[in-house]
Amino acid sequence: MSDQPKNRLHELIDELPDSEVDTAERILEVLRNAAADRFLRVVDAAPYDDEPDDDDFDGGLTEARSENSISHEEARRQVLGE
Repeated sequence: MSDQPKNRLHELIDELPDSEVDTAERILEVLRNAAADRFLRVVDAAPYDDEPDDDDFDGGLTEARSENSISHEEARRQVLGE
């Protein structure tokens, strides 16, 4: 970025009456924070995901569970010798 726009901002600030300096500072802080939160603004503007939240939408979970699986309790018994 060229220094020219920032130099112009410095000139504008220097020309402000003292009574407006606090207001200008607050406005610039808002702009700075908005730039820092650009990602959050993009996420907030993203459309709602209305796809169903289904663990087994393609049958993969059912298939995985049927392939020689054992329960957590059975695995624990095998490992701990219970």
